[in-house]
Amino acid sequence: MADQLDANRPLRIAIIGAGPSGIYAAEALIKQTEMNVSVDVFDRLPTPYGLVRYGVAPDHQTIKSVTKVMQKVLQDPRVRFLGNVEFGRDLTFADLRRHYDAVIYTVGASSDRHLGIPGEDLPGSLSATEFVAWYNGHPDYQNLDIRLNVQGVAVVGMGNVAVDVTRILAKSAEELRQTDIADHALPVLAQSQVSDIYMLGRRGPAQAKFTTKELRELGELHNADIVVRPEELELDERSAASIAGEPALLKNLEVLREFAARPLTGKPRRVHLRFFVSPVAILGEGRVHKIRLEKNRLDENLNAVGTGEFEELEVGLVLRSVGYKGVPLPEVPFDQRKGVIPNQGGRVLREGQVAVGEYTAGWIKRGPSGVIGTNKADAIETVKLLLEDAPHLPLAPEPNPEAVTRLLQARGVRYVTLEHWLKLDALECALGQAQGRPRVKLTSVDKMLEAVGN
Repeated sequence: MADQLDANRPLRIAIIGAGPSGIYAAEALIKQTEMNVSVDVFDRLPTPYGLVRYGVAPDHQTIKSVTKVMQKVLQDPRVRFLGNVEFGRDLTFADLRRHYDAVIYTVGASSDRHLGIPGEDLPGSLSATEFVAWYNGHPDYQNLDIRLNVQGVAVVGMGNVAVDVTRILAKSAEELRQTDIADHALPVLAQSQVSDIYMLGRRGPAQAKFTTKELRELGELHNADIVVRPEELELDERSAASIAGEPALLKNLEVLREFAARPLTGKPRRVHLRFFVSPVAILGEGRVHKIRLEKNRLDENLNAVGTGEFEELEVGLVLRSVGYKGVPLPEVPFDQRKGVIPNQGGRVLREGQVAVGEYTAGWIKRGPSGVIGTNKADAIETVKLLLEDAPHLPLAPEPNPEAVTRLLQARGVRYVTLEHWLKLDALECALGQAQGRPRVKLTSVDKMLEAVGN
């Protein structure tokens, strides 16, 4: 097949998902020199950048600057962005087969893991994923019912997402007004009555997943004191041994000990970091009122084991942050237990066999791990396999890029191009500039389409 591919007939590749993994895969494809390529990057939303736009905390603008590099990839003449196109509805698996030689699924992990405890479905109990999407202006979550007329909030988890939601809940309205936090979230957070935020970890400080930089930020909050119990920082021999050669984890412990030694200064809010506790029930009539915790110890494998000793915290909101989970795509294989597309290094597996012309990258390939940059090496690994396979892939019968846009038009799909997105991006930044903010996000798909004249 390779000799049939030239400037007039490049290798046609569809990427499903325009988050970091999808754009890094597109970048790897256009940076290689062995093969002429033509890449279409699709996204269900009208906006690219996925978790960079809707997952990164609004007060972490420097992390979001990675979009400048991503934009350059989408502006390459060999790459086309097609937003507001939902795979399985607007574009089917059969369509991909007809118009593309290969496809890379890079849809991330948009769902979350559950605690599996009584009361988890009560109003006032939700995932940190939903809360983050709400304050970041994700169109699917703009109408989420968030009530902060409560004094106590429990954040279950000890990763960076848990730290993010804790920090946003602890900050003052004045601090948040300087960010690109969603307009619908600002008044709710401004009127918040929250005074105590409890971050809950089932294991000890040696097993916590947050990074030192994120942890330190909790100790720098203008609006909140930090509370750590010295007795919960004591390590058993196995935990101490497990972090002996780990500078980052040792630094975390050092920061936590410094927090534990701090006196309260009377700030309006308090952030409590609790270790060795597991939620066993969420209690309340009609809404969340309390969370019941069981005290844990660690077994010889450093797993948390309940001790039979319980306590209750008065909280009106519970946010679980115990891991993201992938969601299956129509007609694409899925491992329900692992929450990923089954694959071998990035080659998709159907019933244990390598599927011809199907690939995957990012969290939907390996599970939710690492930071945004981790997805770059992961995407490069997948693209390398695709290029190895390219000479043997069957050619798509209708490779003309215009055939795809004609198909979408015929189906009445209001697809968004890069030009549309750049117009929307400029509008949001202008709205932000008028308010002294990085941007003001449009949070409704209809308003986005209207703004770009689509």
